[in-house]
Amino acid sequence: MSIAPAVVPSDAHTTEWVPAGPYDLARTIGTLQCGAHDPSFLVQGPDHWLAFRTVEGPVTLLLRQRGSLTESRVRATAWGPGAVPALAALPRLLGADDDWSAFDTADFRATLPELARKGRYLNPGLRLPASGRMLDTVARVILEQKVTGIEAKRAWRYLLTRYGDAAPGAGEVAPAGLRLPPTAGQWRRVPSWDWHKAGVDSKRSSTILRCALVASGLERLAALPGGDAVRSGLRSVPGIGVWTVAEVVQRTHGCPDSISVGDYHLAAYVGAALTGRRTDDAGMIELLEPWRGQRQRVVRSLYSSGFRKPTFGPRLSPEDHRSR
Repeated sequence: MSIAPAVVPSDAHTTEWVPAGPYDLARTIGTLQCGAHDPSFLVQGPDHWLAFRTVEGPVTLLLRQRGSLTESRVRATAWGPGAVPALAALPRLLGADDDWSAFDTADFRATLPELARKGRYLNPGLRLPASGRMLDTVARVILEQKVTGIEAKRAWRYLLTRYGDAAPGAGEVAPAGLRLPPTAGQWRRVPSWDWHKAGVDSKRSSTILRCALVASGLERLAALPGGDAVRSGLRSVPGIGVWTVAEVVQRTHGCPDSISVGDYHLAAYVGAALTGRRTDDAGMIELLEPWRGQRQRVVRSLYSSGFRKPTFGPRLSPEDHRSR
C-alpha cells in the first residue's frame, strides 16, 4: 500500500538534522512508542508522527529519514504552539547526545560477547533517544508495572483516547487519531471507574496521581544529567522503584547504563544470551558488570542480534478485572 506524502501546513516550522555516522530513525525512537497503536506516536510508512507538550504548548512533530543508513538526514516538521522548542530539542530526542564511539572501538568490541558484537554489527544506526518528557514517560512506565505488555498498551491507548487532547492539526494535516498525552490536571481528573475500565489497578493509578501532583518537580529533572539526582528525585515518589526509574531514564535521558532490575523477562534473557542458562537479577548484574557504564548499550545490542531465549511453560496471561 502506498503512503501519500504528508501535507505540510503553511505555518509549519521545519528543520533537518544530519547525524554523524550511521543512523536509523525507526530503531532509535521506536522505544518511545507504547505499542503500534499508541495514539501519541503513529507510524505511516516512513512518516513518524509524535504529539506532546512543551513549555510553550502542544506540538505535532513529523519525522522522516532520507538518504542511506550511512549518509542520511532527518527532516522534521512541527506545528502548534510548541513547534519552536520542539525543534530546538530535536537533536537530543533523536539521540545526538548518545555517543557510541568508545563502545565501537576495537579494544572494547573485543571484550563483548559474540551476540552483542553481532547485534551492533547488524544495527550500527541505533542510538538511545532522550525525550526529556518526564510526566508522559513516568505515567506510561507505571502502567507497565507488573502486567503484560498487552495490558499496558491497551491502558495507555484507552486513557489517551479518552483524556488526552487532539494533537495540533489532527484530522487535517496529521492523522485523525493523533492525541496528546494527558496533562497533570487531566490525569488527576480520571475517575476511578475509568481507571478500572482501562484495566489499571489502584496501586498503579495512585502512583500516577501522585506523580501528577508533583509534575512540575518531575519535569525539572529533565534538565539534569541522568545520574543520581534524577534517580533520587524519581524514587521520592511512593510507588516508583528501581525498575520504573531505569525504564524512565532510558527514554528521557538516553541513559547508556541503566538496567531494568525486576523486569519479568530481562534477567532470564541476559542469562540465556550470555551463558545459555537463565539467571536472576543478581546473576544478571554480575554478568553485565564488566561493561558497567555501557550496560544498557550491551542489552540493546543483545536484543538487536535477533537472539530469543528458549521458552518453557505457559506465558504470563493478561487478567481482565473490568467486569468484576
